Amino acid sequence: MAMRSCTVRPGLTAQPMAHARPVDVRRQAARPIVTARAFSSESSTSSPSFTQRLASGCGCVALALTLAGSADARLEGVNRPDLLPKTENVSVIDVAGFITPSEEARITAEIASLERDTGFKLRVLAQNYPETPGSAVKNYWKVDDSTIVFVADPTFKNIINVNVGQNVDLDVPRSFWSRLAGTYGNAFYLKENGEAEAILNAVSAIDTCLREPQGRTKCASVQKTFGEKPSSGAFGKVFGQ
Repeated sequence: MAMRSCTVRPGLTAQPMAHARPVDVRRQAARPIVTARAFSSESSTSSPSFTQRLASGCGCVALALTLAGSADARLEGVNRPDLLPKTENVSVIDVAGFITPSEEARITAEIASLERDTGFKLRVLAQNYPETPGSAVKNYWKVDDSTIVFVADPTFKNIINVNVGQNVDLDVPRSFWSRLAGTYGNAFYLKENGEAEAILNAVSAIDTCLREPQGRTKCASVQKTFGEKPSSGAFGKVFGQ
C-alpha cells in the first residue's frame, strides 16, 4: 500500500519505505526528488513532516512539497486522538475553525457522493499546527489504497497538502496535485479568498478530477471556481445537481 502527498505538515515519525516517492512541487511540478520517506507511530531521531509521517503510517507514497532538510522537517510529530470527533465516520475534521457548519455539510455531501460513485475516499483535515490530531487520523479514517487525505494547514507556505493511496496514485497523474496546490494553495490566493474558499474549491476540483474518464486528458487541468453545488454524479457540477 502506498500514498503520496502534496505538501508537508508535521505528524508521525518517518522511516525509509520502498514505495515512498516524494515530489517537491515548489521546485518543479511532479518531479521526483532524492529522498524517500515513510511514517510510523514509532519514535525516531528525526522529526519529519505531517504528510511524510501520515504517508508512512498509512503505507503511503509521499508526493509533493517535501520539507526534507528544511526547518519544517524538524517540527515535532503530533498524535492527539483527543482532537478527533467523538463519533465515527466523520469525513471532515475542522479543528482550526476554517469552515462554517453549512460549508462542512456541503463538503461532507460531496465526499459521500464521490465515494458512492467512484469508490475513492476523500477525507479532509483542517488544522493549524500544532493543534492537530496528527497521526491519530490514520486509524480513525482507516486510510487505505483508495484514500485521499487532504490536510488544509496555512501554517506554512501552501495550505493544500494531499496524501493519496496507491490506487489513486495509479488513477491520477501526479502533475494534477502540483497544479492544485499552485491554483488554490498559494499565499496570494489564500490572502485574497481565505481558508474556506481554498478548501471548498480544492475539494471540488479533486471531486471533478476523480470523476473524469480514463485517458490522456484525465485531470489534465484544475477546475476553476464555478460556485457549483455538491456533485450528485458525473455531470452534477455542470447541471448544478
